[in-house]
Amino acid sequence: MHQKGGSPTSGASGGLPGLARTYLSRRYMILFYTLLVTMVAAPIFNALEFHGTLIESLLAACLLAAILPVGAVRNRPYLLLAIVVVWLSRLVTVWLDHRVLSEVALGIWTLIGLLAAVAALRFAIGATQVDAEHLFAALSAYMLAGIYVGLLYWVLEQMKPGTFSFPGEFSQASAIYFSFVTLATLGYGDIVPRADVARGIAIVEGVGGQLFLAVLVARLVSLYSKPGNQSS
Repeated sequence: MHQKGGSPTSGASGGLPGLARTYLSRRYMILFYTLLVTMVAAPIFNALEFHGTLIESLLAACLLAAILPVGAVRNRPYLLLAIVVVWLSRLVTVWLDHRVLSEVALGIWTLIGLLAAVAALRFAIGATQVDAEHLFAALSAYMLAGIYVGLLYWVLEQMKPGTFSFPGEFSQASAIYFSFVTLATLGYGDIVPRADVARGIAIVEGVGGQLFLAVLVARLVSLYSKPGNQSS
């Protein structure tokens, strides 16, 4: 008797609302692996000369995964609609060979990605205890920053050729590579910013990468050292 009364509830939880709840409870884990696949696939696609569409489709998937956790539930449809509109406008402007509008669309896309990185970082720092989801949020924030600051470098080079000194073609994959080299303060020196704007962004990214590691590690260690976490 009780099982019959409880079956509608279990059926509803197993439908679309249940799937949404499952996603939201693991959203940053999904985002992290989506970003990881993108980072591995982007240079492969670039080497195979699959330019533009496939790489940017992967980046669009990353943005969709990143935007879903952002903001209140009622705001998510508008955020998703904005991502779809920006992505379609990017594809249309590339197809029409309208360079200025294409760069503007990519710039908006980059801004949304950086805002998603900030949201993920706030979620990680706002943790009251250490768990896998907050760790994935911290890793996702780091990777989002590296990818979308790299796209910002690429936009700067497209707007003003000669912004970077580099061997060969300065592709999107090259820009993302330079971004992560800067973020991790490796300083290989094969790609060098020549314009003041690019140098300023590189300085901010390099300092931000060091502060990210120092502040976040200190925060997570302090949370882990709490009695509640040690007992668990």
